[in-house]
Amino acid sequence: MVATSASKTFTYKVLQGYFLQTDLKAEPGTIGPNPDAFGLIDGDSKTCWSDFKAKITKLQQDAPVATKYAVCWFGRHGQGWHNVGESKYGTVEWDKKWSLLNGDGEITWGPDPELTDLGKQQASEAHKVWKTELARQDPVPLPTILFSSPFSRAALTLDITLPTILFSSPFSRAALTLDITFSGILTHMKDGTGLRPYIMENLREMNGEHTCDKRNPKSRIHEMYPEFEFEPGFTEEDELWTPDHRETVQEIDDRLKVALDEIFGSLLGKSDIFFSITAHSGTIAAALRVLGHKEYVLPTGGVIPVVIQATENK
Repeated sequence: MVATSASKTFTYKVLQGYFLQTDLKAEPGTIGPNPDAFGLIDGDSKTCWSDFKAKITKLQQDAPVATKYAVCWFGRHGQGWHNVGESKYGTVEWDKKWSLLNGDGEITWGPDPELTDLGKQQASEAHKVWKTELARQDPVPLPTILFSSPFSRAALTLDITLPTILFSSPFSRAALTLDITFSGILTHMKDGTGLRPYIMENLREMNGEHTCDKRNPKSRIHEMYPEFEFEPGFTEEDELWTPDHRETVQEIDDRLKVALDEIFGSLLGKSDIFFSITAHSGTIAAALRVLGHKEYVLPTGGVIPVVIQATENK
């Protein structure tokens, strides 16, 4: 976990009644990775997005000084080669043997594996949903900040899907997902403008032992995604990955609590109500636990929006 200078901490609550995924009986397999209108409950209404934005804006306007309301679109990276490896050998053998290696002679999955062609296609499906919802007469509100894992599989997914602040895991699979998701929507604009996704070390996947969860050097990430911005203090080499210790659930939850506190305490401005985090299954699961969301196993390339109430601890 990366220590931060953020001094503010928050207590979080998930607001129900907006998205299907938040319903206590919601089944990811039934809803799918990218449902119409991202699962907005009244998504068939012609004014659904303006109505939704008005409700969230009203919540923020009426909120006490120490409380902030925001909506985060969590995006999981598309299929990476490590996912293929686990499917090939099964989870038991993967965890016991293969995840500790860089590959098997046929597939390379470490460190920081790239997206497969299917993974890129999955990120493109998320991109299509954004394009569809933006094409409405009443369009979806766009994130103003994009955050990403430092891993390439997340960054490319983000870039394909959307590319206002966008936050990313430092892994290439996350960065690639971000890159595909937001390309031409929030990044890589034809006029040369666009958001600069923000890479945070604490948005990385569950850390340790598995070689797929060791990130690339900073210079390599910058070479692949020059438009991405790194958080202050981001090191050249991965100084956090350890070959002999796998993060526990409590440790990754603590790390995501630090990341969310930093986002809400210092990175989101007063006008930043909608933002995006592109990361990993373990990262998103931990964030949902910290927020108080029901367990929700997000499929590869999937998106889950969450309405969040954050109250500063005094």
